[in-house]
Amino acid sequence: MGIVAMIVVGLIAGLLARAIMPGNDAMGWLSTILLGIVGSFVGGLLASVLLHDNTGSTSDFHPTGIVGSVIGALIVLGIWHIARRRRVIS
Repeated sequence: MGIVAMIVVGLIAGLLARAIMPGNDAMGWLSTILLGIVGSFVGGLLASVLLHDNTGSTSDFHPTGIVGSVIGALIVLGIWHIARRRRVIS
């Protein structure tokens, strides 16, 4: 997958995760893209572990990859919310 495609998928996944997850997220475009890209890696790791998927080509684009990216971004965003809440309380 090219860099531009990774940025676009990261942006879409990050925007969808921010729209689904309740809360006030003061993030810019770059943070949203990074959220989606990290979420893509987390979603891909979870999919490979849970589904025992050992396909060698990870650069192929699949519609289910978007779903996994959004799920991974939701997990990362949830962890971000918990870490931020603990920092504010302490």
